[in-house]
Amino acid sequence: MTTSKAHTAVAVLGTGTMGAPIARNLHNAGLDVTAWNRSAAKAAQLSEDGVALADSPADAVRDANVVVTVLKDADAVLEVLRAAAQTLRPGTMLVQISTVGVEGISRIAKFAWSHQLRLVDAPVLGTKGPAENAQLVVLASGAESDRDVVGPLFDAIGKKTIWVDCKPGEASKLKVVVNSFISTLTHGIAEAARLAEALGIDLEDFQNAIHGGPLEAPFASIKLDAIMNQQFAPSFTVENAIKDSRLVAEAAGNAGVWLPVADAGLERYRAAAASGHGGDDMAASYFAESGLEASDHAS
Repeated sequence: MTTSKAHTAVAVLGTGTMGAPIARNLHNAGLDVTAWNRSAAKAAQLSEDGVALADSPADAVRDANVVVTVLKDADAVLEVLRAAAQTLRPGTMLVQISTVGVEGISRIAKFAWSHQLRLVDAPVLGTKGPAENAQLVVLASGAESDRDVVGPLFDAIGKKTIWVDCKPGEASKLKVVVNSFISTLTHGIAEAARLAEALGIDLEDFQNAIHGGPLEAPFASIKLDAIMNQQFAPSFTVENAIKDSRLVAEAAGNAGVWLPVADAGLERYRAAAASGHGGDDMAASYFAESGLEASDHAS
């Protein structure tokens, strides 16, 4: 079945850092969007942008044929879906964008099956900036028959969609793998910066040494810029990185894989949070060892 954008009513549940720009971009693409957020104040700007707001999850999904969840974790997704269950119609498509991990997507799939929903597992790569600019990478898994329906939605929020498998859940597995890599890059650049400073090496020299060569990784370069400029406004917070790192550890443990680097990375994020940087960008892994405040290092 193919559903045109003009006849697609979308409910977006969760309008935080990622959910708000996703709802806005869906609306800007010509889709009929209704949004709900636990904190109504955080969704107020969307109303000014033309997005309809609902007072409850049940009201948001009442007329929707596509429901998009952009919430913190699997527990939050299931709590909100249960609150909406009375008005969720059989056959409604559930597009699950939240990062929920391997075990989490399994629980969500059971809910979808029991309520006769068509589940598309679609976690995204990218943080606040890419979400605002519709430059996310969508990792998707779900029935081939549903791809024409969700294609316009993914085109509206992202620059690329990677279809992983027909089975919902495979995309969330890939997201866990990518998050393990992201954590390694973040901690690697943070530790290298700390070592450079301890050895009296100017961070600009370190930056120049890797810039433009095979060692440069754009994501790591962004985090190095944050460290050098002592600008830790969050694109993705340390607290959220702790949550995602726990999902990596959980998946590895259940798969019987030993990931000592990932385990150490989780502890490093926890140390950064304990030193007062839980709400800062994940680049604040830089502060994990000493617990020094950003102001102590400001240039």
